[in-house]
Amino acid sequence: MRATFEKDMETTFQSEFIQNCKYRLQESLRMIKICYADLAEDQIWQKPNENSNSIANQTLHLCGNLRQYAIASLSEGKDERIRDLEFSTSGGYAKAELLNKLESTIEEVFKIADSIPPDSWLKIRSVQGFKFSGVGVLLHAVEHLSYHTGQIALITKLYKNRPLGFYDGFDLNTKNDES
Repeated sequence: MRATFEKDMETTFQSEFIQNCKYRLQESLRMIKICYADLAEDQIWQKPNENSNSIANQTLHLCGNLRQYAIASLSEGKDERIRDLEFSTSGGYAKAELLNKLESTIEEVFKIADSIPPDSWLKIRSVQGFKFSGVGVLLHAVEHLSYHTGQIALITKLYKNRPLGFYDGFDLNTKNDES
């Protein structure tokens, strides 16, 4: 009886963890789409300065990072990432292509996360020279996408000089006990 309860708790925790990671990945994608909708084709390739990356480069970088960490690592597939190319590319993709690439990459992450057996989440993997469990790999994917979403939002705000409306329609001043 106790073993069944513990197994149910593991499954419940795994499901809750995956669902929350998927929600956060989807939230970042939603925000990036809002930024892209506000920008002209040429703006996504503009670099704010010589030491910064364009929004397009960041999007290519996110696809590469998600593929390396969450797709290749979690599925135990081949890592074919060419990281330097993510930053050296200076054109060749339209806004719609980049968004489709990011969206399909995130959808693939979802499929893999949903297919991983419970015992595989604790398996240690070597990714980009670091050692992470499957849990750590997925957490990295979420935080890395969130980090660059903030950069994309900042660049968009600098170009547009106005709020982006990520949470229009929500009262973000609601206290925790009032929701």
